[in-house]
Amino acid sequence: MNKKLVTGTGLVVALALFLGINIIANQTLTAVRLDLTENNLYTLSKGSKNILHTIQEPITVRFYYSAQQFSDVPQLLNYGKRVRDMLEEYVAVGKGGLKLLIIDPEPFSEAEDEAVGNGIRQLPLSATGEMGYLGIVGTNATDDREVLPFLSPDREDALEYEITKMIYTLADPQRRVIGVLAGLPVFSSPPDPNTGQPRGQEWTIFTLLKELYEVRELDKQTMEIDEDVDTLILIHPKDISRKTMYAVDQFILTGGKAMIFVDPLAEQDQTPPDPSTPGVMPKLDSDLEPLFEKWGINLISDKVVGDVNAAVRVSFRSERGPQEVEYLPWLRLKGDALNGDDFVTNELNDINVGSAGSLKSLEGTDLLHTPLIQVGPSSGLLERDSIIMANNPGGLLEDFQSDDQKHTIALRITGNAETAFPEGQPLDDTDKAEQPVSKFMVASETPINVIVVADTDVLSDRFWVRFSNFAGMRVPETFGNNADFVTNAIDNLGGNDDLISLRSRGQYTRPFEVVEEIQREAESQFRAQERALQERLAETERKLADLQSQETNNEMLLTVEQRAEIERFRQEQVNTRKELRAVQHDLQRNIDRLGMRLKFFNTALVPLSIAILAILISTYSARTRRQA
Repeated sequence: MNKKLVTGTGLVVALALFLGINIIANQTLTAVRLDLTENNLYTLSKGSKNILHTIQEPITVRFYYSAQQFSDVPQLLNYGKRVRDMLEEYVAVGKGGLKLLIIDPEPFSEAEDEAVGNGIRQLPLSATGEMGYLGIVGTNATDDREVLPFLSPDREDALEYEITKMIYTLADPQRRVIGVLAGLPVFSSPPDPNTGQPRGQEWTIFTLLKELYEVRELDKQTMEIDEDVDTLILIHPKDISRKTMYAVDQFILTGGKAMIFVDPLAEQDQTPPDPSTPGVMPKLDSDLEPLFEKWGINLISDKVVGDVNAAVRVSFRSERGPQEVEYLPWLRLKGDALNGDDFVTNELNDINVGSAGSLKSLEGTDLLHTPLIQVGPSSGLLERDSIIMANNPGGLLEDFQSDDQKHTIALRITGNAETAFPEGQPLDDTDKAEQPVSKFMVASETPINVIVVADTDVLSDRFWVRFSNFAGMRVPETFGNNADFVTNAIDNLGGNDDLISLRSRGQYTRPFEVVEEIQREAESQFRAQERALQERLAETERKLADLQSQETNNEMLLTVEQRAEIERFRQEQVNTRKELRAVQHDLQRNIDRLGMRLKFFNTALVPLSIAILAILISTYSARTRRQA
């Protein structure tokens, strides 16, 4: 009886201790967490902490989270808890600068009306019209408001950035002005007056920039850049006038920051051919040669950078059906290709470019050139015209040779620069005598800070973002850091590096690098054999077609030898196709073997190891008990 009493009392005490420890832990240890993810995705970054520490006036954050309504939607329910935990971490780090209100907007309540009024997006949850909410509204002391209308689980890697950006905007509501001088349709065009249909979709990068800055579109033929423009983005200046080029020159020399995108082959340039010059390709390249020369750089205008190790695999339809091959002009750049010492690129995972050019530093310049994106010795240069005329992406691989040199796609230019227009503003011949020469900057008084990118397609949606539908909404899904690269550069040129440290912390893609390397090695090994077999098959089929044509037209005139030749060609056609299939099978053999090994490690090895360990422990314990 005493043993039972002691045992029962012990269980009660143990249960009381268990409950007490959990209650105390929930109240006191909510901010303690251990982040074991590779990129520390769930730890508040230094940039977020720096911004939270600069809050001068309190900011109120209202988190609308329909916990009850999401009980049947586990994805949204769990993600809402994740957001709530993240916001509580912000409050703890903010030390009074941040006030958090967690609101559950029940159906037909004032809280629901408030959520809708604040711009939180309604999520239909059932056919009966029940709505859920998962969004954030932030306000500051001057009633400025920032809204995250819907926090998509698909964008969990951007959660901290979106929250910190909202807080940063509320803490410093004065927006920088970014001037955009574009030779490509990066902004949405007004609807067609005849049909009322929109004539162009705004590029997503500029939609994102508008969330952070005041983005101002400038006239391509402008003669002066507004004084309140902080940073200039110049895109594809192929038709820029010398007067506009002079305005850019003076803007930079007077302390303005600039990010310039030029291109030897702008794939997004939809300029049609000139009917008056049939057979002549339209001009699709751009340069800024007078300014580049003064800055000590040169764009190789008729060449495009290719790299076998960084090429993107593309699918295309050939005579033999769908095939995949590395397309040399499209590159996914990561690792050593991105400068790990510069704020603009040191947190990025990968950047995708299309038909990018190579920037060379000229001898004799005093300016400092810092490569930001640079491909290694496995790269080389492709003729621009060969890319335009290529019908088969694989054909570029056959003639490609690396040149064992590094090719710079993006670089930063700093230092004291001189004007590219020592005689002042260019004037037309008709008004030179009438207009006096105005004052202008001959040289910069402070070091210039310019970033030049030899690719305009890096800005295009197709190279970094795709869209999916979630609950009836168009949700972006990023597969590259292209937008992060641009916004990092704009922030860095403006002197703010806090947002950079957290903008691209999430890993967008986790490619199977070993598999891709095996594919490259296999294709390099078997490509020549496959090409020879395809040529032999094509020749066989051509000869067979000629003989079959004779057989159809002159069936009675064919000799026994000719008929035997037809049969021989048919058999050779079958045999060649078998050999070709065998070669193509060999291309996948190593990958299949790797897949089997991975399946074994993932599904069998760990359970088997645990079972063996359990048997050993059990055997050891039994032996110990027998010896005792």
